[in-house]
Amino acid sequence: MLNQDAKDGVVDTLQLPSSGLNSEQILDILEKRMSEGHVDWKSGKVSGAVYAWNEDRIKLVNQAINIYNVTNPLHPDVFPGLRRLDAEIVSMVLDMYNAPANGCGTTTSGGTESILMTVRAHHLKAQKERGVKYPNLIAPTTIHTAFDKACDYFGIQLIHIPIDPVSGKVNLNILQKAINSQTIMIAGSAINYPHGVMDDIEAMASIAESRGIGMHVDCCLGSFLMPFMKDAGFTVPLFDFRLTGYGFAPKGSSVIMYSNKNLRQYQYFVSTEWPGGIYASPTIAGSRPGSLIAGCWAAMTSIGRDGIESIEGLEIIGDPICSVVAFSSNGPINIYAIHDAMTSRGWGLSALQRPPALHIACTGLTVGAEDLLLQDLKSSIAEIEANPERFSKGSSAMYGMAVSLPDQAPVQEITRGYLDALYST
Repeated sequence: MLNQDAKDGVVDTLQLPSSGLNSEQILDILEKRMSEGHVDWKSGKVSGAVYAWNEDRIKLVNQAINIYNVTNPLHPDVFPGLRRLDAEIVSMVLDMYNAPANGCGTTTSGGTESILMTVRAHHLKAQKERGVKYPNLIAPTTIHTAFDKACDYFGIQLIHIPIDPVSGKVNLNILQKAINSQTIMIAGSAINYPHGVMDDIEAMASIAESRGIGMHVDCCLGSFLMPFMKDAGFTVPLFDFRLTGYGFAPKGSSVIMYSNKNLRQYQYFVSTEWPGGIYASPTIAGSRPGSLIAGCWAAMTSIGRDGIESIEGLEIIGDPICSVVAFSSNGPINIYAIHDAMTSRGWGLSALQRPPALHIACTGLTVGAEDLLLQDLKSSIAEIEANPERFSKGSSAMYGMAVSLPDQAPVQEITRGYLDALYST
């Protein structure tokens, strides 16, 4: 059934149509839906989201996806060539990150699933080998919130360690003191999502080794940048041994890596007594789209700080060394008012909290837009200073309310309502 009251000329498909739509109708609807929205993401004004737009590479990836459109890695006997592509992706990423000879990994559907898998593996390892009954995981407050999700899913206590307010890195002294007999692992970022800062990975790894616990480095936003920083002439601290984001593969492509096969096996699920036969899957998903693996393989094989600090009223957070730059207000202007003013100028910057800040994840599309960013930041501040009442609502009011509430339950309830609204028609 089609909703004929659509205002944009595209009817809503709320039930299966009694007669199937033809190809022209389907493609017309898809094209119109793709044009919805107010942000021109090709302009270089969006933080992250789309990491590059190269017509030739997009065409190549789409051709690879089309060739492997019906494949499924759950059936390696039916699609042996897909199994090889899958294994080669893991091998290429292991090589990029200087993995040891017995290093290994799997592809997953994205960064969150990779994090779920490492938490599961370390949890089961600690249960079996150390008898851990009340597991906890230790990570900085800036670690990706997918770790919160993983701990929520698996019944693990997540102990958040504060960061140093100047460096933006995890406080190592507090971290060491938090480790106990039930700690299954610690986690750090290279680089973290909020501020683009890299934790002291070398020191954290040393602590983990000395205490006999696991160590995971989330390299989502560093992914295909950090391994090449040294060759590009940048000084980068040691971080190796740790995909999503900047490899220009289609969304839904990630790799989780381990130092050895023993640890990886704790990630697997195996059922030997099911009447449907022996069942085994390396990740959370059973069936997976082989087309994304092919697209990722095709993409892989084919392929400013000073300005912001000069603006009076803004300051950089920590020492961003790679692709994400976060900045806060060091004056009377509310940083979320700047967010709203920049949004009205077509920018899609990411709003942060604790502390209030904004960030931009630089991509291939943002290259060349840096001067416009600085220009619009200056004009936004000037506009807010001239019209403070105009910017007292919107993001300023929402984030101000959210941070000030002593009980976060109402904020969580409102956020759940937002997720419900995403599926409204």
